[in-house]
Amino acid sequence: MERELTNDSMIEEQVRARGVTDAAVLGAMRRVDRAVFVPEELRDEAYDDCALPVSLGQTISQPYIVGFMTQLLGPCARGRVLDVGTGTGYQTAVLAQLAETVFTLELLPELAQTARARLENLGYDNIRYAVGDGWHGWPQEAPFDGILTAAAAECVPETLCNQLAIGGRLVVPVGVEDQELIVIERVGPSEFHERKEGGVRFVPLVHGASGDS
Repeated sequence: MERELTNDSMIEEQVRARGVTDAAVLGAMRRVDRAVFVPEELRDEAYDDCALPVSLGQTISQPYIVGFMTQLLGPCARGRVLDVGTGTGYQTAVLAQLAETVFTLELLPELAQTARARLENLGYDNIRYAVGDGWHGWPQEAPFDGILTAAAAECVPETLCNQLAIGGRLVVPVGVEDQELIVIERVGPSEFHERKEGGVRFVPLVHGASGDS
């Protein structure tokens, strides 16, 4: 008989076993049940090692990727964090377990409204919400200690880099067909260090609209 997966076994087998070892990140993921953020018809697949489709052509990220990207933020995840692409709110919730404040942006109003209702119902009180173009970030609330983007940009968004605090990190998928996960750390007023963390697959970061906070 096939063993039934749980949120804890998902984290152990798909996240920790693959190299996400930050105890704070793993603890945050244990406190956030992924099934709550998955569409009702896909609940049987909530703990599978894959991204899952949600409404409006979007996806909820693979558990490992959520853990890996959060770990890449490092200590920056404990401060003021900009979450670009609220989606279902799963990554937002994980960040909210760690951060002082999460500022989350979603381009699609329907997704934003549903995610906000879900997160508020779960009791999160350290999240601020806005509907707007993630490419532009949230300049009124900058600088941020960490910025995490849950959609792939065609190139590294300079606007987001400029909204980092000194010592802050941006974790962003970059590319169209061939995407790579990029980590950018701001080490000075106009100095940034960049490194690549391997291939990924995300929905595109749609931009062109002005932000609305």
